[in-house]
Amino acid sequence: MSSAARELRFASVADVIARLNPSYPVFCVFPDVLRARAREFVDGFPGTVLYAVKCNPHPYVLKALWEGGVRHFDTASIFEIAKVTEQLPEAHCYFNHPVKGRGALEAASDVYGLKDYVVDTFSELDKVTEIAGTDITVEVRIATPKGSAVYDLSSKFGAAPDEAVALLTEASRRGCRTAIAFHVGSQCLDPDAYRVAMEMSADVAARAGVKLEYLDVGGGFPAVYKKETPPLSAYFDVIRAAYERLGLDIPLFAEPGRALVADACSVLTQVHLRKGDSLYINDGIYGCLSEVRDGDLDPPVRAISKTGPVEGPMQSFRIFGPTCDSLDVLKQTFDLPESIGEGDWIEFGLMGAYSIGMQTGFNGFVTDTIVRIDGAQSGFGS
Repeated sequence: MSSAARELRFASVADVIARLNPSYPVFCVFPDVLRARAREFVDGFPGTVLYAVKCNPHPYVLKALWEGGVRHFDTASIFEIAKVTEQLPEAHCYFNHPVKGRGALEAASDVYGLKDYVVDTFSELDKVTEIAGTDITVEVRIATPKGSAVYDLSSKFGAAPDEAVALLTEASRRGCRTAIAFHVGSQCLDPDAYRVAMEMSADVAARAGVKLEYLDVGGGFPAVYKKETPPLSAYFDVIRAAYERLGLDIPLFAEPGRALVADACSVLTQVHLRKGDSLYINDGIYGCLSEVRDGDLDPPVRAISKTGPVEGPMQSFRIFGPTCDSLDVLKQTFDLPESIGEGDWIEFGLMGAYSIGMQTGFNGFVTDTIVRIDGAQSGFGS
């Protein structure tokens, strides 16, 4: 497909099908939904919002979030820093990966002028201050208890409380500004996890006895894949109450990703073969659907034909991706009209998070047609 076609704007997913008749997968971005989610977070969270770029780095997404009021960005690599800076020159980036290569640190400091860096070990503190100097803010990331999150990020990153105290003390002694960060885990389903982590942070700060620039409560805010997911307001209320009860007098930061973008994108796939109750489509676990398998998520789906929605009684189907690998199959079955067949399309909703940015291109299959759909909701409950 030509680059000119990829830049076309559409009125709906039906418009995409009518105008492109795509036999390739299409990633659909809904900027109106992104702007609304950004405003909801900026207005509701009691502090500064940093978008976690790793969640979905596409320029359509970055631009729409900026238009919705997001001015700060959680970046984990030079690629992300460069992408944000190129698209949004006035954005404020934070290097929030706890492990950074020396070349990346040199570029972040010397080329892009970043002033905020996360560490969780003394080795990383040494590296950061050696390269970026001490006129920086060092965020010490603490490990938090495993709760009800889908992904436990403290199994990989985060200092124990005693080490965090020592890191803060040493960073301050070297002349750095200091802050505390944590991450309760991705797709956290328990708002109280933030209270527990904030109490841990307050204890570490008191023991270190240093002045903090801010407390970064990280990401983990969930998307509503299932009806029992608490609303964002419940998380904001818990964080606000903990902040007041602990008597904190420093700014709060947050690093939402999934909650900002999940329901603002969908993946339009086509059925290339039906074999009984199995459907073979043109995207899969090596493409935009990897987290459907890895995160045990259950995104909504709908079937569409050239003339409109596919109608009729529903039945469960097993869905295979396009590669030659037998592992390329979604774990769960999906209920779709029993009349669905080759040439029909399946749209997967709530696909904005950890999808387009995670595809591999394995076997030559890649989703490289990204369209924006203006003036319309995503159709999956947005």
